[in-house]
Amino acid sequence: MDKLFDLDPTEAVKQASTLLGCSPTSKNVADYFDKHDKLRHFRGNFLVPKIADLPPSDLSLVDGSEECIYLSGNSLGLQPKNARKYIEEELDNWAKIAIHGHTVGPRPWAWAENNIELLMANVVGAKEEEVALMNGLTVNLHLLMLSFYKPTQARHKILLEDKAFPSDHYAIESQIRLRGFEPQQSMLRLSPRQGEDTLRTEDILDIIEKEGDSIAVVMFAGVQFYTGQLFDMDAITKAGHGKGCFVGFDCAHAVGNVELKLHDWGVDFACWCSYKYLNSGAGGLGGAFIHEKHKDTIKPALLGWWGHELKTRFQMTNVMELQPGVSGFRLSNQPILLVCPLQASLEVFNMTSMQMLRRKSVLLTGYLEYLIKHYYSEDPAQPHKPYVRIITPSDPQQRGCQLSLSFSIPIRRVYQELERRGVTCDMREPSVLRVAPTPLYNSFGDVHRFIETLGKALAASSSSSSSSS
Repeated sequence: MDKLFDLDPTEAVKQASTLLGCSPTSKNVADYFDKHDKLRHFRGNFLVPKIADLPPSDLSLVDGSEECIYLSGNSLGLQPKNARKYIEEELDNWAKIAIHGHTVGPRPWAWAENNIELLMANVVGAKEEEVALMNGLTVNLHLLMLSFYKPTQARHKILLEDKAFPSDHYAIESQIRLRGFEPQQSMLRLSPRQGEDTLRTEDILDIIEKEGDSIAVVMFAGVQFYTGQLFDMDAITKAGHGKGCFVGFDCAHAVGNVELKLHDWGVDFACWCSYKYLNSGAGGLGGAFIHEKHKDTIKPALLGWWGHELKTRFQMTNVMELQPGVSGFRLSNQPILLVCPLQASLEVFNMTSMQMLRRKSVLLTGYLEYLIKHYYSEDPAQPHKPYVRIITPSDPQQRGCQLSLSFSIPIRRVYQELERRGVTCDMREPSVLRVAPTPLYNSFGDVHRFIETLGKALAASSSSSSSSS
């Protein structure tokens, strides 16, 4: 029944197994969830690689004609089927009408990205005029920080999570140096408590309260890339504002993954890439957000002609008529061939809602968590059996779709055995797998297949280790 999707995931698994008269670990449970998944048809909008086409696959172990078990949407989303069609349309326009493609056709090049910014705004919980599609994530972060980070001797610190994504860390470090300050004094990095893997919300709010008078900008991820922790962006924003700080977020691992309400939360600024959960292809077009409350007060430090009002942009007067808000931060025309795949994906997102996707995601990831705990919890009676510790928070409200699995054994050989069997996920040595069942195209059957394949990979790696020792 559809109501199972609203239950605690463990309870949903148990009720489904009782209804079916089977074990909670039976494939019948996955099939039942898939049958009642109202979003299952969206998978048909994406190209899922065949196992035979993946370079590491060993066709002596698996059927190469089957679709792979793709659980890497947190690194690179799958290709939307319409991406190729849209790209070919623009290549045809270039070939046939050349310069006229700037102003005619299905997506005129001179304002093509503007035509899909409402679709993007719907995904991040913003108004259309608060969103700009442009550049890459780190370029956008620099542009935003140039305007929002205005350090003084009294208020010069930037608060970020320790082990932030390297690009964020480097951008913040360089912004601090650019203003004549030293990262050692101005980067305030918050680490989890001793023995813990993730940050407690109360610790984040506490440091803002204690150090807030010296903090110029609070700059966090929406979802932490390594642990998969979803931060309480609403609470962090309110706490930062309460101490007079600007608050911004890198939403690379949050956009298209969790429900965002950037406008309602009052977030000052945010940026994101689009090639993970937004499925725009490697190096796809980035996004930026500036809350409308800043549209007349926060100005770009760097100007480009794409920040000029469109109506008079091509009059070439060299007298800037700056667009308000984030639109004024545009520098150059965007590559039309990057607009195309993003449009193809955003159209799929806008066939449903982030609320519906999130509803499925909570059960999908919860189902993965249930099976991992069932098969791979630490067992004192079997001290030599590999076990898994999930470092992602167990509370669905504190995570997106990703689970980060920390194994009791070195993971490289296990990862290689998974790849040989058609599994695509992400390894972080020495012992962590990041697994991200994405609700837009992953199924409950994918999760069950992964668990089965993980068992085979662990057995094969153990056998290989024994024979080589």
